[in-house]
Amino acid sequence: MIRAVIFDLDGTLADTEPLHFAAFAAVFQAEGIEVGREEYFSRLIGYDDRDCVTVVMREHDLTPDELKLSQLIARKAAIYQEMIERRDVLYPGAADFVRRCAERFPLAIATGTLRAEAEMILRRAGLRELFVDVVAAEDVAQGKPAPDIFLTALGHLGFILRSRPPIAPQECLVIEDTVAGLTAARSAGMTVLALCQSAPAELLADAELVRNSIAEIDLNDVLRRLTKIC
Repeated sequence: MIRAVIFDLDGTLADTEPLHFAAFAAVFQAEGIEVGREEYFSRLIGYDDRDCVTVVMREHDLTPDELKLSQLIARKAAIYQEMIERRDVLYPGAADFVRRCAERFPLAIATGTLRAEAEMILRRAGLRELFVDVVAAEDVAQGKPAPDIFLTALGHLGFILRSRPPIAPQECLVIEDTVAGLTAARSAGMTVLALCQSAPAELLADAELVRNSIAEIDLNDVLRRLTKIC
């Protein structure tokens, strides 16, 4: 039985992955590194900013110290925040689906993006108050594909809601769009509905359910199917 829903943000609720790529590409280009769109979407999507910068720099035989790493992340964040301030970034149907879920379940966000970015997107969309908690990149030592962010979100839900009995990992429905996110949620022992908004269906086959987009999710149908599967 599903008792809570945990959403990823980028690529799941918000069509922001192309903006993340553009911001990263600008930062890397200034360092003399070219990162193409295909490379980003096939290998780097789903990583938080710190892991993405670290991986790319190391692959180019560069090992930034903590100060340099922080500067690169801050530069990328500034570019990205300027982009999202000017755009309506939610996918069609995303806000309505969140509202339908909120009528039945406590909700949380588990995102590899920075907290300020996540809060900005949710508040601009009028959705922030529907989420019990937002767990962002700053809240965990290891980003996706490690399970930390989903386990932290579950822990926060349990602490805030004082649920009795406590919500178990398998009672959480995670909605994700990347292989890294799917791996993290599965490692956390959670149930996954994957969306083919950033990756093809064949790469998301480990999820209990796969849908093409958030706009086509029928919540009642999903819950019926999960009752049969889980």
